[in-house]
Amino acid sequence: MGTTTPHIDLTPVPPGQATLTDRRTQRSWTVGLAPFHLGTLPVTQAQYAQVTGEHPSTAQGNDRLPVETVSWRDAVLFCNSLSLQEELTPAYDFDADGEPVLRAPSPDGYRLPTEAEWEYACRAGTSGPRYGPLDDIAWHRGNSAERPHEPGTRLPNLWGLHDMLGNVWEWCWDLYDPEVYGTYRVLRGGGWFDEHWSCRASVRRRSHPSFRVDDVGFRVARSVRSVTN
Repeated sequence: MGTTTPHIDLTPVPPGQATLTDRRTQRSWTVGLAPFHLGTLPVTQAQYAQVTGEHPSTAQGNDRLPVETVSWRDAVLFCNSLSLQEELTPAYDFDADGEPVLRAPSPDGYRLPTEAEWEYACRAGTSGPRYGPLDDIAWHRGNSAERPHEPGTRLPNLWGLHDMLGNVWEWCWDLYDPEVYGTYRVLRGGGWFDEHWSCRASVRRRSHPSFRVDDVGFRVARSVRSVTN
């Protein structure tokens, strides 16, 4: 395990709601969201190595690049490990089969964003497919030279979040479509190898929670704990 705790910038996201759409079923649903914090940038290779002691990424030579070639389960374990290093309550327990389950009520530890949280934060109050001109906000196939880039080098959205589109796809907590795809989890955001039509706020992709792909990373979230007198 890593011996030092990385600094991860978090951006506060206000309460609101997100409307999601499933292309297969043509079903839409609206999710109400409490305030939360989301990583300003995707997790970098340096941050991942500090927490886990591992360097899984395919792109080598610059530890400020986003970590990739990490599975959904890797991302969950990272969240719990970082929580423990910061003396926070881990967000995830594990059931009898060893599968992660979210603690309820959600504690103060790090976790993956839900799909609704991700899309809501990506849009940052906008309603179009993107929160700005694509070349200004995202690394995609048309401008990336087909490789990942350091996060934070494109313009942020209106809430200050960088790389919500492009660079690397990001794991979300949710199941994609359990009736058809079983345990496959949601990916959002598009990546450095994707054409422009994949880098949109509403686009969904799926992957098995154990798969590791060289254009898939993640960013962390934290719930805002309510204070009662």
